[in-house]
Amino acid sequence: MTTFADRIIEFNKQLDFSGSLPNNIRIMNPYKENPLALACSSTFYKKYYNDNEPRHLILGINPGRFGSAMTGVSFTDPKRMVGKCDISFSGQMTHEPSSEYIYEMIAAYGGIKEFYSKFYIHSVCPLGFTIKSAKSKEVNYNYYDNAELLKAAYPFIIENLEKQIAIGFETDICFCFGTGKNETFLRKLNNEKQYFKEIIALEHPRYIMQYKSKNKSDYIKKYLNAFEKF
Repeated sequence: MTTFADRIIEFNKQLDFSGSLPNNIRIMNPYKENPLALACSSTFYKKYYNDNEPRHLILGINPGRFGSAMTGVSFTDPKRMVGKCDISFSGQMTHEPSSEYIYEMIAAYGGIKEFYSKFYIHSVCPLGFTIKSAKSKEVNYNYYDNAELLKAAYPFIIENLEKQIAIGFETDICFCFGTGKNETFLRKLNNEKQYFKEIIALEHPRYIMQYKSKNKSDYIKKYLNAFEKF
């Protein structure tokens, strides 16, 4: 019998975007571009998901360059992978503010093992995007930032959201990171497809760290209140 770890790793391995993207937008696929991300994430999932205990799905937006694009694990940058998860990482030690917030919240919840035994975090769009800035620097881009991009990514999002659900997560409640466009998209999609009975949206960690860092403890309490029944 397969475990969550087995199914999550296979899901990540099969991720492949073959659609046409708007000019200057690039897909990020760490599982095919970065052998270290696949190896690191596989170790992570075998450590924390090597069972079939009930878990709820948490969906962010799409992967970012300094977190899961490096490690292959959502909201887990190399610093947290090594310092909190005790999993070695031989690549660049990048820092992602969203990851910092998530691991503070996880510690307040009761610790890494406890949290990951109840929840699984990924994204509405499981691969990320970048765009060239005015200074020709690559920056993160969200699936909903451009109508043409959303149209191109839509079939990929649907296909892989259904594959994530099929991994075996509970469907009574889905948590959504992002109370703006990500929530709007996911609710509209869920109204059409009826994937989940309820969606609970929470402010995105990046938003909290960028704009509301002085109130971080209040947002952590809000997260814990949302997660307390599990």
